[in-house]
Amino acid sequence: MTPYDFELGRLERDLVGLKRVGLEFPQGLKPYALEIASHLRSKTDADIFILADPSYGGCDISEAAGELELDALVHFGHTPFDSG
Repeated sequence: MTPYDFELGRLERDLVGLKRVGLEFPQGLKPYALEIASHLRSKTDADIFILADPSYGGCDISEAAGELELDALVHFGHTPFDSG
């Protein structure tokens, strides 16, 4: 698939029961966006949206995320942080 571990198995489990999920990538990981979205569509019942706006970290959330009324937003490529 890719030279990176995107933890897709864990993500599949986290998306159980969700209907609308956005994926956000920094520029360097965008080449993997379609492959990841396709994989998640095949493994979950969620509608998967790729947010194409430039992203510079978990604090830089696309305005489209709110407009799409997402159940979850998955941000790839940065250090994990606790949102709770």
